[in-house]
Amino acid sequence: MSRADLNQSQIVNALRTVGATVHITNQVGQGFPDLVVGIFGKNFLIEVKNKNTRGRLTAEQEVFIDKWKGKIHIVNTVDEALRVVGVAV
Repeated sequence: MSRADLNQSQIVNALRTVGATVHITNQVGQGFPDLVVGIFGKNFLIEVKNKNTRGRLTAEQEVFIDKWKGKIHIVNTVDEALRVVGVAV
């Protein structure tokens, strides 16, 4: 079972504050990204990492990203997450 990075709640709160819908998916497993985010009519798959702790992709995450035909964004900070979804910081 996947554990949430310590900064995930801050990132989720910031995204929701700017009007995004956020579904936390870190328990899906098999390398699936931590968050599914919807804003401005677009959807984003976001993997949250924390450089101060683990900070690296697992082998399962690397395989999932390699096989996924769309974009998966990897973020470490609130500012990075907001930029990904198109909110100026």
